[in-house]
Formats: sequence, C-alpha cells, structure tokens
Amino acid sequence: MNVRFASYFALTKPGVVILLQITGICSVLAHDLLESGGLSENTARTISIVLIGGYLTAGGANSINMWYDRDIDPLMSRTANRPIPAGEISPSSALIFGILISILGTWWLYVMANPVAAFWVAFSVLFYVFVYSIWLKRTSPQNIVIGGIAGSTPPLVGWSASEGSLDISYDSLWSVLESVTEIGSMMPWLMFMVIFLWTPPHFWALALYKSKEYGEVGVPMMPNVKGKSRTILEMKIYAVALMIVSTYAPIARGHLDDSDPLFQVLRWSCFLLSGWYASTVWRIDIKEGLDEKGRMPKAARSFFFSLYYLAMFFLLLVTSSWDLQTAFIGVVICVGIIFRLEINDRSKENGRV
Repeated sequence: MNVRFASYFALTKPGVVILLQITGICSVLAHDLLESGGLSENTARTISIVLIGGYLTAGGANSINMWYDRDIDPLMSRTANRPIPAGEISPSSALIFGILISILGTWWLYVMANPVAAFWVAFSVLFYVFVYSIWLKRTSPQNIVIGGIAGSTPPLVGWSASEGSLDISYDSLWSVLESVTEIGSMMPWLMFMVIFLWTPPHFWALALYKSKEYGEVGVPMMPNVKGKSRTILEMKIYAVALMIVSTYAPIARGHLDDSDPLFQVLRWSCFLLSGWYASTVWRIDIKEGLDEKGRMPKAARSFFFSLYYLAMFFLLLVTSSWDLQTAFIGVVICVGIIFRLEINDRSKENGRV
C-alpha cells in the first residue's frame, strides 16, 4: 500500500511542483503585504488553498506527461526509474490519476478561491499537456521556452486567489481576456516574466551536457540541434533580458516613485542579483571537459545557482513589499547566500585543480 502511494506521489514530480508552488506562496505574501497592509489568518488560509490546488493541478499535468512519454522514458537513464517504466503503475492508471487530480485541483480553486484562479491553473495544465508535451517537446528545440509559460503561472494563481472576489465576464472574448489578466497589480506579471525568462538558461545549463539521451530518442534539445555555441548565446540573451526586467521591480510593486529610497533599493538589488546570475552563465566554458560524474562543472554550477537566484529574487520582492527596513534584511540575506555560494564554489574549484 505504501509502495503504491509512493509511486503515485512520484508521478506528480514533487520536487519540481514544490519549487513552483513556492513562487505562488510568495505572490500571496506580496499581495497581502501590499494590498492589505500585513499578513493575517486569511493569508495562511489563502496559502493553503493555493498549495493544495496548485499541487494537484501541477502534479496532474506531470502525471499526464509521464503517460505521454511512456515510450521514451524507459530509454533514458534519468527517467528509466519513473513509476511507469519501472512497472509500478500502468500507463492508463497514470493517465486517469493525472486527469482526476487536475480536475480536482481546478475545482478546489474555483470553490475555495475564485474563477480567475481556477482559470490560471486550468490554463497551465492544458498548456503543459497539449502545447508542451504533445506538440512542442518532440518537434522544436524551443520546446522549453514556450513550454515555460505553463510553469510561470503560479504567481498569477496566488495573486488571483488573494484578490478574493474576482470573476470572469463572458460577454465577449475580449471581456474574458480582460477578466483573467487584469488582476489588480503588475507584481504577479513581473513574477510571471521573471520565471519565463529564467527557465531557458536554467534548463539549458543542464542540457549542455545532459541532452544526448534526448537526441537519441527524438526529442530536439537546443545543444543537439543548434550546437553549444548557439545555446550559450541564447542563454546570455535571456540572462540580459532578466537584468532588464528586474529594473521594473519597483514599478511593478507600485506606491513608489524614484525619489523613494525603497524604490532604489529594490531596483538595484534586483538588478545586481540578476547580474550575478548572468555572470554564472557567462562563466560557462563550452570547451570544458566532463568531470567524474559526467557533468560540465561550470554549467552544472550555473544550473545549481539558478535555483538560488529564483528563490532570492522572490525573497527580495516579498521583503520589499513590507518596508525599507525589511527590504534591507532581504538584501543582506541575499548577499550572505551569494558570498557563501561563491566561497564554496571557489574551494571546490581549487580542490579540482
């Protein structure tokens, strides 16, 4: 029974889903700090609603994706031990499970939050399954770029759920579009854009040395199709785009002008943090050999550091939603994390030398 539960749980890809839901939680926190003036019991309630609905729908999408990829997963080392190729769960059971929990998660947000929050989780599932998994993943090296839209929606879900009384107008297609996009602030859209621009350099850092198996099973990855040099070039473009977008953080926050110290603290901290992450992309050497674990050390470092970057960026957005003093605390935490990451990396590099 426990093994069975563990197998179904693995279908949801909990590690990936939790990372996505953290961005949704940050959106809820930023909303209540900015719009309600502080955190309350309602904040905790909204977080629990977003976590449950977001986990069910994202986990359902992952389960359906594993059903669709049942023909190629057994052929790749990183996916061969997934529940379906391992024989723990039948493909049809995985499909039914994925559909059921996706519907349950959408219904949960519709009832417990509002129709707009439910729309965005439904959109993410449908986009991930039909646009990314079924259409793009096996046909285009830009699969991860466009597919990244699905993974960028949790902040929209979190903010919409926090707004409480949002509804969808069905008077026309334009009114529907307005209903689901005008959710009260630019902040969740900034969060959406940051995740969207972060996804390609984050994933391609790993793909630089991990995409061979994908190529062998017919999944086009940027390094295999366009080459490593082109991949690095595009990674750098996205890294620069992140730096540019990060300067809009205080504008998206609202209630500030450029004479306010908090405006400058938020703008420069987000910009410099993005610049630090961009430096990890610039330090990747495509001629670098593989280590004993089959990794390109500098590419692996950029991939690893990218996870910290996303977490720190959202930390800055949340702490700056409070006040100037809390924003400074967020900056100090980020500086400490970066310092420790760089020192540890230098030590490992010197050890390899």
